[in-house]
Amino acid sequence: MLRVRWLGRVPYGEAHALQQALQSGSRDDYVLLLEHPPVFTLGVRGDPAHILVDPADVGAEVVRTDRGGDVTFHGPGQLVVYPVVTVPRGHESGPAHVEAVEQVAIDALADFGLAAGRLAGYPGVWVEPHGPRPRKIAAVGVRISRDRSLHGLALNVDPDLGWFDRIVPCGITDKAVTSMAAEGFEESMESVVDAVARAAAVWWSRGGPVDRQDVHHARRSLPAAIGEARPAPLEGRPGKSGESPLRVRLRQARVDLEAAEAVPARKPEWLRVQARMGPEFHALRRTLRSHGLVTVCEEAGCPNIFECWAEGTATFMINGERCTRACGFCLVDTRHPGPVDAEEPDRVAAATARLGLAHVVVTGVARDDLPDGGAGAFAATVEAVRRRCPGTAVEILVPDCKGSSGALEVLLGARPDVFNHNLETVARLQRAVRPSAGYARSLAVLASAKSAGLTAKSGLILGMGESEEEVVGALADLAGVGVDIVTLGQYLRPTAAHVPVARWWTPEEFGRLAEIGRSMGFAHVQSSPLTRSSYHARGAAAAAGSRSGAAPVAFSGTGR
Repeated sequence: MLRVRWLGRVPYGEAHALQQALQSGSRDDYVLLLEHPPVFTLGVRGDPAHILVDPADVGAEVVRTDRGGDVTFHGPGQLVVYPVVTVPRGHESGPAHVEAVEQVAIDALADFGLAAGRLAGYPGVWVEPHGPRPRKIAAVGVRISRDRSLHGLALNVDPDLGWFDRIVPCGITDKAVTSMAAEGFEESMESVVDAVARAAAVWWSRGGPVDRQDVHHARRSLPAAIGEARPAPLEGRPGKSGESPLRVRLRQARVDLEAAEAVPARKPEWLRVQARMGPEFHALRRTLRSHGLVTVCEEAGCPNIFECWAEGTATFMINGERCTRACGFCLVDTRHPGPVDAEEPDRVAAATARLGLAHVVVTGVARDDLPDGGAGAFAATVEAVRRRCPGTAVEILVPDCKGSSGALEVLLGARPDVFNHNLETVARLQRAVRPSAGYARSLAVLASAKSAGLTAKSGLILGMGESEEEVVGALADLAGVGVDIVTLGQYLRPTAAHVPVARWWTPEEFGRLAEIGRSMGFAHVQSSPLTRSSYHARGAAAAAGSRSGAAPVAFSGTGR
């Protein structure tokens, strides 16, 4: 299957990590469509002298990458196309793939009436290639490894062409760079994305099905087929007066709020949990309080708290109780956070020892106010637990730390037994329900964990307006980057100010998704209405081959 993903604006490093993971791990072919923040990239033989300015002075980064070609620029207003597709073996496979990449741009431009073609000896796509003044409108640079492609095409829709005056584009000194807008074709980025997606499907679907999902602010609905007509973007349409930013974002993501509000608020029978506050429950609470700890079980209102606590299990939440983000589905406090408690890791380790836990889950609030996003506290907690309880397996459930490579290195360097980062929802709903996060970023974080040799885990919560097809697409993306364990559970609305429940998924539907997940190659799929990230975490880790011990215990915590 060909999976087409319009990802919006994605930093270069995250996109490259995602490409590499899909190239080595996905059973499917992918076409990633995105924009980059300003970046100069150098191919394997690129000349750094062809960057004519100090990048820091113009707000751009420089990346030496593994594609062919010299230096080029990527930035806003430029559509970057990364086909991660199988390339048939043979002496001419490389040139043939380059021609296919070029043809995708040529065909897409033809949809708008803009004639373009090739210029002998100069890879890329050119306007008036045989005229007196050929102008480059799309740069091409690829790499093929293990019969799979990386990198691809950068099509200038309407970037600031002044950026190209700061480099020697592709090492060519005597030919101009142009854009669709400069040629008189002022098209929206979304319309160009649609045209490129259609052309890509022709060249790389091989007549098979095409799954397209869009992230970029979800301003339109998603048709089932590439060629299907799309409605006009939502931008510019007036929203209902006085609506909260969350509701505005949900409408932009094509969530039918009126239908969602009509869903019966009473939980179905399969979601009703009996409160069981027996001796074990109260004993665990006393242990937590005596160590100055609280749990995400309490802070997030988990429906499994009575079952898990009765079994002596819980989930520690570190870095305080207050989150710097305000995801539309989460109950955790979002007031200004306090300072990090340096003694918290040792207290988590002490509680782990006192409770005799064989598998500990440590999560934490997002701390975008900290230079390392809170990564250091995770690493310190892993180290403290292992020092005091060397036989205990440690699972961390981490935020994305704003994509900081340094923070990610700290998290990966802690070598947890399970590295968990939740994707949370499908592509279309990402910006609506978790506006401070990113779909591509989350996939890149997970890809990095898998590349580091860790057991990778992620999860989705269902019931916020997604379709089954979108869930299956998200599962495919997680499988494609190498995730080992996936959890699927029903969303429960914490308050009337949060995302409404658009659908109660049935146990049978969760069972069907579990079967689909297993068919994709996940080592373990935990899928039921009451499943949460840490539910039966130890059993899931054991199924994935981690070094977890005996009885199903999972713990994570936070300091008061």
